[in-house]
Amino acid sequence: MRNVHRIVGITMLLVFLGTGQYMDRMYDHLRGMSDARRMLFRSDHIYLLLTAVLNIALGIYATPRVRVASRVLQMAGSIAIIAAPFLFLAAFFTEPWMANLARPWTRPAIYAVFSGGLAHLLASYEVVDPR
Repeated sequence: MRNVHRIVGITMLLVFLGTGQYMDRMYDHLRGMSDARRMLFRSDHIYLLLTAVLNIALGIYATPRVRVASRVLQMAGSIAIIAAPFLFLAAFFTEPWMANLARPWTRPAIYAVFSGGLAHLLASYEVVDPR
């Protein structure tokens, strides 16, 4: 999973740079856009950076757990954290255009980051057999 985290993290770091260029070139760096729409663009843009860095960090530092239950929990957490930047990317391109500040992509992405981080935390408390 470490390699997957690193690949996703580096890829999403490049995507983050690309979405910044997209906002600049397609929308004149969001000038003249309503505050709500600009906020949605910028928040999803920065969430992409957050999840890119989170994936890079896990790709560098995550170590597989010894116990099977801890490994399963760690794997579930990794899957959630790997999925999050793709949800934020979908949010970036769709949510600014939705009515009533709807966040159908951002909400599950935030939950994925939270649950994935919590799963990694819980997996880190594995009990070592004293034998």
